[in-house]
Amino acid sequence: MKKSASFYFLLIFLATLCSCNGQPKSNTQTPLPSQSQGIVGGGCDGCELMYVGMPKNIAAVDTSAGWTGKGQKLLITGTVYKLGGKIPAPDVIIYYWQTDADGYYSPVEGMDPKARRHGHLRGWVKTNEKGHYSIYTIRPAPYPKDVMPAHIHTAIKEPNIPDEYYIDEFVFDDDPLLLPAWKKNPPENRGGSGKLRVMISDDLQIAESNIVLGLNIPNYPEKPASENKSGLEIGEDQPSFTTFHAWGPDKGSKTCPVCKYGRYHGIVYFVGNNPDWQDIKKWLTYLEQESRNRSKYLKAYFVYGNENGYSKEKRMKELEEVGKELNLEHLALTFVPSFSDKSSEIHLNKLDPQVENTFIVYKYRTIIDKYVDLKPTAENFLKVSETLDATTNEYFGLPVPEHD
Repeated sequence: MKKSASFYFLLIFLATLCSCNGQPKSNTQTPLPSQSQGIVGGGCDGCELMYVGMPKNIAAVDTSAGWTGKGQKLLITGTVYKLGGKIPAPDVIIYYWQTDADGYYSPVEGMDPKARRHGHLRGWVKTNEKGHYSIYTIRPAPYPKDVMPAHIHTAIKEPNIPDEYYIDEFVFDDDPLLLPAWKKNPPENRGGSGKLRVMISDDLQIAESNIVLGLNIPNYPEKPASENKSGLEIGEDQPSFTTFHAWGPDKGSKTCPVCKYGRYHGIVYFVGNNPDWQDIKKWLTYLEQESRNRSKYLKAYFVYGNENGYSKEKRMKELEEVGKELNLEHLALTFVPSFSDKSSEIHLNKLDPQVENTFIVYKYRTIIDKYVDLKPTAENFLKVSETLDATTNEYFGLPVPEHD
């Protein structure tokens, strides 16, 4: 009996060591010996195990084997989009595997020997006609005595692409191991941000996570639309940055908009070296109205980054005059010395100062929509409002962990 137990725990230990081959601890993927330049995703050691035990019919909702066992119950739900982040993608298979509540990829008796290193907490979902998927599982634990944050591995198989590929692991923003790990090895944002921000419903934690196919995936056969490049992509996290607040609720401070108000929806309206104040004032009037109507769930910011003739005092006065003229109460008017400024970390937004404007719409700090050179027309006002409407759901009112 002692021999049998010892052997079982040895198997679990070895499985834990071997399970992460699909996504390495560093952000550098080790090429496979047989890899060629044409492999979508650049190769993925371990992702091939998604076919072991794969059901013939895969639903858009899956419940892992851990759901009825030990651990914090977790629902991960979202939409998979085609490249560009706006068109839902049906019939996409997501394969996931994870550790148990003790941090092990624990195999169970009777499972296929080929898949043992992924453990028994593994499964598949296939997006429905609207691109939706849901996974009911438990929250994984970090590896015992390790510095790697808790995570759930994910691999993608698209219906019209022969190669499977990995995307960024699901990780948790309240995990104390996450920030040190990301500082050492920043995420690749493959498929978008894998960071989960959980909400609480009774004994269930809920996290929304959308996936953008092809985003930051090597050798992907499609290319992004050839529009003006300004700002990060839909699916990526909106980075933190500090701005001088010249007008609005935080006037006189250098508050980070995302840090303080990232709980629900946010709109950041960036204008650089080519301001058209007639159009700007139309947009500010619209954003003030939306901020008033959606005061519980929306914060909007104007971020001015014109480096031409920059003077902090002059810029502060200029925006104050605009705020008074338009009688703004909810909208924040802010500025930075330039869009390449590193002290404010505005440079992390990757903005082009020469375009007329860049609009970023985010939800739970993840970018859900983006527009470049958007004119202040009734049609475009409606377009932005419809984005907010379409991404408001029953989860908005749920509480979040105290850390948030």
